[in-house]
Amino acid sequence: MEPTPLLLFAVTVLPLICTPGPDMLFIASQALNGDAAAGLRATAGVCTGYAVHSLLVALGLAAIIAASPWLFEALRWIGVAYLAYLAVRLIRSAMKTGSLGLQAAGRGGQFRRGLLTAVLNPKGMMIYFAILPQFMRADEPAAAQAMALSAIFIALCALVYAGLSVLLGLRRGRGGGFSDRRRRWVEGVSGGMVAIAALVLARD
Repeated sequence: MEPTPLLLFAVTVLPLICTPGPDMLFIASQALNGDAAAGLRATAGVCTGYAVHSLLVALGLAAIIAASPWLFEALRWIGVAYLAYLAVRLIRSAMKTGSLGLQAAGRGGQFRRGLLTAVLNPKGMMIYFAILPQFMRADEPAAAQAMALSAIFIALCALVYAGLSVLLGLRRGRGGGFSDRRRRWVEGVSGGMVAIAALVLARD
């Protein structure tokens, strides 16, 4: 694949990765209630779970393209609509106050629980099917494109979540962490960026 769509894909998914969700909240709970190493083990589990999603999506998109290019195009527009929906949800959530609901977790099984958190998260699979087709060409091998884009997504997840684990591990006990103000700021900025991405992809 050419570098331009890969870079645009990275810019599109990065705000979604940075938005507090089941994966990030689980990793944060491990780092805050344990240490940075616990957060890193949870991160490894989550990234492994997304690798499973990657394989399923690569095979699924290849089958869809082979069966019907029109269906593939319909999937692209569903993806644009889903991005717009996510943007609205993020912006509305940023306007509300509320607790993040971080739960204390045990010391063991961070990797296993992280893997299950990612694999069993329907939002993760929906993001794959909604966003990846926006950056794929129907006249090129679908499986290879999906795997390349998935590798970027997993690498960004690993980078963001590992950095979060180290940061929260270092700040544990000093009152640092996920305040409601930080959460609202991140969701507001992320919602705006996702909305812009949806508009750009719709025009293309």
